[in-house]
Amino acid sequence: MSSCTPLWHVTALLPDLQLIHQRIKDNIEVLQNFGAKREEGRSRQEYLTLLRQDLSAYYSYSDFLIGKMMDLFPLSELVDFLESNEVSRPVTLRTNTLKTRRRDLAQALINRGVNLDPLGKWSKTGLVVYDSSVPIGATPEYLAGQYMLQGASSLLPVMALAPQENERILDMCCAPGGKTSYIAQLMKNTGVILANDGNAERLHSVVGNLHRLGVTNAVVSHCDGRQFPKDEKDILRCAHLQKELILSAIDSVNAASETGGYVVYCTCSVMVEENEWVVDYALKKRNVRLVMTGLDFGKEGFTRFKERRFHPSLKCTRRFYPHTHNMDGFFVAKLKKFSNAIPKPLKDEEPQGEPEVQAAKEGRAPVASPGPPPKRKKQEELKAVKKQNAKPGSSAAVATQMQAKGVLKSDKQKKQLLVSRHGSFQKRSRPFQKAARPSPGGLKSRPAPSKKKRRVHRSPQ
Repeated sequence: MSSCTPLWHVTALLPDLQLIHQRIKDNIEVLQNFGAKREEGRSRQEYLTLLRQDLSAYYSYSDFLIGKMMDLFPLSELVDFLESNEVSRPVTLRTNTLKTRRRDLAQALINRGVNLDPLGKWSKTGLVVYDSSVPIGATPEYLAGQYMLQGASSLLPVMALAPQENERILDMCCAPGGKTSYIAQLMKNTGVILANDGNAERLHSVVGNLHRLGVTNAVVSHCDGRQFPKDEKDILRCAHLQKELILSAIDSVNAASETGGYVVYCTCSVMVEENEWVVDYALKKRNVRLVMTGLDFGKEGFTRFKERRFHPSLKCTRRFYPHTHNMDGFFVAKLKKFSNAIPKPLKDEEPQGEPEVQAAKEGRAPVASPGPPPKRKKQEELKAVKKQNAKPGSSAAVATQMQAKGVLKSDKQKKQLLVSRHGSFQKRSRPFQKAARPSPGGLKSRPAPSKKKRRVHRSPQ
């Protein structure tokens, strides 16, 4: 007998993708009209759980990532997004106007057997390549630095930044140099560009591209980097790093600049944690405001997502999706710095709660709570003495009653003395009290405490 697993057994272990795909379509149809199409006895959560498992199996995504996409997109749009990710994005290139014009470059590539078209009305330098009979990354025009192979979405942040000649610009994550070289050509090689990246290995491609494209106004630098996020914990860690980076970028620009003072924050991510959340954080921590990106397409950023609420001006940011704009997922935000001063953090509110709990939080010993007032103590003692004497006519009861009357009488004299002192103090300080907080009743409102005291003294008898 052969030790190999029978073919029919292997086939049985493989998921039926056609069945899963049909079930995905059916479940989405039910969820979109749940009240009318749901199966009796089935909850919405059961349908969502099954849909999540089927999407993960059919498109080979992790359960965590599918959950994130289900939170981000409505069901009618979710499958379109996942399907568009299965299709390769078109090859696009950017004309380097430091060395040639787009019309001349397009004609030269067409003569070499490249089928291409202008990228769109929104770009004056982009070309989209449908097919080519020659390697598009090894033509003489490419080696001469007349164009750069660059995704369409990475053109957008540079267009939003709109760099001007003789400015100073910092590109904090510059590899492989596409955006840096695009900035340089818009500045016509004037001013200064600081091109920084956290990956030393990728800086080799940055230096090579800048030399090939004829960029002469860039300075390349290197600082530490982080690994690409894999789960929610890493996404939050990455978002924390991006918050630090955006604050550093804001602190690096001058609000008093006549043409500058702008920061463009962009990511190749569709996660809210790395986009709107980070920008909203920057709005709270620095004197910046969001301005229009100048991009007349793209979807508005979120102002609310699940339980989170962001600043209303986040509508000025732009999101780009592969299923909508036929480019990689991208996020672009443009901020204007209006003051170099860093806002002081608001003072935390005074802690509320039990003293013991607050003392434990502050790392100090709890303060002993004061006991009951002396007046209450005396009343309790008198009640206890009365309970012990069951016969009210006995000599012990009479003695106790007389003792209680003596105690009350001495207390009454002390309180009258305190009241008289308090009244004399009020008379002396009356002009000040009227100026601070006038009382509609004047001195007539003061006898209330004495009434209360007389009522308390009658109660034991």
